[in-house]
Formats: sequence, C-alpha cells, structure tokens
Amino acid sequence: MDDLKKWPEIEKAASEKRRELVLQGPTVDKRVSSDGGLTSAIYTLKLLNYLEVSQCPSLTEIHEDIQHLTNLQSLILCRNKLASIPDVIGNLKSLKVLDLSVNNLSVLPEGITQLKELNTFNVSCNNLELLPEGLSHCTKLSTINISKNRITSFPADFYSDRLDLLSSLVASDNCFEELSGDIHMLPALKVLDLSNNKLREIPSDLSDCPKLKEINFKGNKLNDKRLEKMVNGCQTKSILDYLRGKGKGRQGEDGGEADGGRSADKRKKQQQRKKKEKVADEQDEVEELNKMVVRVLHVSDTSTALTVQVSAEVKDVRPYLVCCVVRGMNLKCGNGLKRFLVAQTKLHDDMCGKRTTATIATHDMQLLKGPLTYDVKPPTQLKIVALGRKEMTAIELIRHLELEADELRKQKKRQNVTGLHKYLQLLKGKSLYPCLVDAEGHVISFPPITNSEKTKIKKTTKELFLEVTSATSLQTCKDVMDALIVKMAELNKFTAEHQEETGSDGEGGGPPESASGTETSSELIVQQVRTVDQDGNLKVVYPSKTDLSQHISNLTVIW
Repeated sequence: MDDLKKWPEIEKAASEKRRELVLQGPTVDKRVSSDGGLTSAIYTLKLLNYLEVSQCPSLTEIHEDIQHLTNLQSLILCRNKLASIPDVIGNLKSLKVLDLSVNNLSVLPEGITQLKELNTFNVSCNNLELLPEGLSHCTKLSTINISKNRITSFPADFYSDRLDLLSSLVASDNCFEELSGDIHMLPALKVLDLSNNKLREIPSDLSDCPKLKEINFKGNKLNDKRLEKMVNGCQTKSILDYLRGKGKGRQGEDGGEADGGRSADKRKKQQQRKKKEKVADEQDEVEELNKMVVRVLHVSDTSTALTVQVSAEVKDVRPYLVCCVVRGMNLKCGNGLKRFLVAQTKLHDDMCGKRTTATIATHDMQLLKGPLTYDVKPPTQLKIVALGRKEMTAIELIRHLELEADELRKQKKRQNVTGLHKYLQLLKGKSLYPCLVDAEGHVISFPPITNSEKTKIKKTTKELFLEVTSATSLQTCKDVMDALIVKMAELNKFTAEHQEETGSDGEGGGPPESASGTETSSELIVQQVRTVDQDGNLKVVYPSKTDLSQHISNLTVIW
C-alpha cells in the first residue's frame, strides 16, 4: 500500500474533493524515482478534471489505471521522460487538452483517435516518426503541435473536411518530404508551420485554403528558388498569390482546345472558390472586429510570481479563494475606470447574489507587498482602512455599516432587508473573520465586506490583483473570475475602439490628454497566481487550462 504521507498533495486532493492537481519539479521527481513511478493513489481521484505531472525526468510511464479518471478534461504530462502512453487513454472521453510534449515517445497509441472531445493536441519535442491513423475522428481538434519530431508524412485520412475546426497546425523541425495538395480540405486552417523540413515543392492547392493567414516554410530547400526567396521573407499573401498563379499556369499547360470542357469546369470551380474566399474573408473581418484576446502567463514564466498562502482556519469561515494578476487593462482613457467599477458592481449584484454567493476585490498590484496570506482574525483585532474611511476594527466597521443600512431602509421605507443587510449577515455569529494580509501585516481585504483604501485602484493603475472569495464552492469563485476577466476584455476592447481623452471622468489629476495618436492594444495578459496551504502544497492555480474555456466564441485565450 502506498504511503500517502509522501504524497500530501494527493491526500489533500482526495479529502477536499478537488478537481485540479499539479505535481511538478524536483521534489515530486525525487518521490517518483524512489517509488518507481507515480503512486497508484493518484488514479483514485475520480473528480479530477485537470491533472498536470511535469518536469519529472524519472517518470517513464503512465499506468493503465489512468483510464479511471474519466472526468479529466486536461491532461498535461510534459517535460518528463515518458517512453510510452497506454492505449486505454482513449477511454478518457471528456478529454479536451492533451499535452505530451518534451518526452521520449517514439510511438503514439491508437486510443488517442477515440478522444472525440479533443481540442488541443501537443506532442512536440519527442521521437515520433508516425502519427496514428484515424486522427480525423477527433473532429473537435482546433490546435495540433507535432514540431521537433521525425515525422515524414501525415496519415492518409488526415486531410479531411471532418477536421473542420482545425485552425492551427505546427509541424516544424520534422522530416516531411512532401505536402499533399489535399491540404486544402482543411477548411478552417489559419496557421500552417512546416519550417525546417525536407520539402522540395509547395502544392498550388494550398492557395485554396480559404482562411489561411499565416504560413511558414522557412528552412526547406525548394526547387522553385523564387518561391524559396519569398518563403524566407515570410510573405504569406504573396506566397499564396504566387501559388495561385502557378496553379492557373499548370491548368493552361494541361488543357488546350481538346480539353475545353474540362477548362470550363475548372473556371467554374475557380469562381466557386473565389465566392468561398470572399465569404470567408467577410467572416474573418467580423471575427477580427469582435475578437477579444487574453494571453495567459504561466506562473513559472516569471521570477516575481505572487503566491497566496491560505491558513487552515479559514475552512470554517470562508474557505474558497482564487486570485490572478491582470496587465494591459486601460483604466486611464475616458471613463475606463468608471465603466470597470460599474461592471464589477453589476457582477456583485447579479452573479454574486449581492455578495452573498461570492465577493470580488480588486487591488493595485504596485501597492501590494507579497507574499500574501489568507487568514482569519478575531473581529476586535482585525483592523483595516476600508474604502473611503479611516482605520477601524472589523467590529466597528460592521456597526457603522449596519447603521447605514438601517438608515437606507428607513429612507426608502422598506420592510425587507437591503442587499447591504444581506451580506453583513454572512459573518453573524462568527468568532473569526476572514482577511487577506500583505507581507507587512496590513489587511488589504476583508471579504465579503470591503477591501483596503491602501491598495485602491486608480486611473494610473497598470497591474490589477484580482481576488474572488466564496463560502459556497471553489467552482463558484472560478466562474465569477472567468466572468470578470471576460468583462474586462470586453471593456478593454471598447476603450481601444473609442478614442477618449485621458482623465475625462475627473480622476487621475492633471489636464486631460488626447488619446489620439496613441495606439491602444486591447489584449489582456493574465498572470497565474498559486494558492498554497501552510506547508506550501498547491491548493489551486488560476487560470488553469480548464478555466476561461471555449464557450465564448469571440474570446481568444493564448497559452
């Protein structure tokens, strides 16, 4: 029987019924090495929808019991030394993301072709020579990365209109000698990278891909030297126009008067193709106009990543918390800040049930001193400089708020309690109150009541620290945070499209500055934040690859 004391993350995931588990790095690798693999206990966590085991060179295989984790939506097994993957992986019918990159795989199981929900497939940096036949059965595939292998060709059934969602195909640094003209049968293809292969020709049919926007054939010794020069200059439109011209020239050579009927058919097909291209271009224009981009920065990609430690005592008060850092939110232009605060209030009123279900708090990241601690304090000892107030204890603050709520009810002549009354009642009878504390011991947030004036966001705020807390569930926190980030992306896009004067809503000080002449990007960057327990074991990381999911058609999430 496995000693779970060696695997506290798994023990905690089981006891707390967690849906995410991340195991990575030297500490985990040492355990894998001493145990001869992953503990079998990991395969009993049937509630998991996100599992990541990475950066463990001692991990060479995954047991067939992986098939029991039928709720998995994301399986990340990158940067290990895996030599094989069991065929039973095909039983993970809910799997959307499969990352097997940077391992020692020389063959892939056919079971992968049974993953009908698979959206993202990454097997880059392995020793593969073949892809399994039947990948076209994975009809929801959107992104494939097979770069840095030894693959010589795509499977025979790969060029199929069944893969009508496949938009990105990265196959650089392989051994491809030929690209079939049937590539045009992938109708949604936007990005194609076959750089650093052994191609001699690029088929003219590639120009028939209606949505193709970005191609890379650098590093191939093409027979057509003019085309090779264009390829090395990465001129996608010029390359496609050139290929289209070559296709027409070939038709002329093969035709002649005796083939007039066939030429007429080809002209008809060309006209149909042009119509399709026009429709596709119009659709792309609409997509570009509506597109909102959120780029996720992994917690390991920055040395200054913020960590939040959660004390055990919050479990009985307000146990659930997710956090992240957002950059690129333009609060300076026009009414940007006001619109953001109004949107936050609306989320509080609607999705958060007037703060009774969950509470959002926003902080100016530059005013925070980490690491942060999510803790509890007695009401008489918890002191905070609440928004728009002087420093007082939690008990004093609640007394003030109750008096204000009563006065508001009298003014409006209401018999029932107000929204303010409702969330004040959430802490009634509690001997300890939840709070988020910075490295200097200052309380910066007192959920669900208020956050601190010290970390208040302003027009000049460039980085925001977001927190969502709840007594209901972790998923509630994530859903609210998802909705908040999507709303921020919408607002940022609106600000970028509408040129407004800086400071026009009366905040920020100084004279208004014209926004014209300044290029404003609407892209948001979301930095992951880890929440850990008192022993440093991971509780949750947000966002994970199951967050900010594909349900919003005009939201592009870049990992």
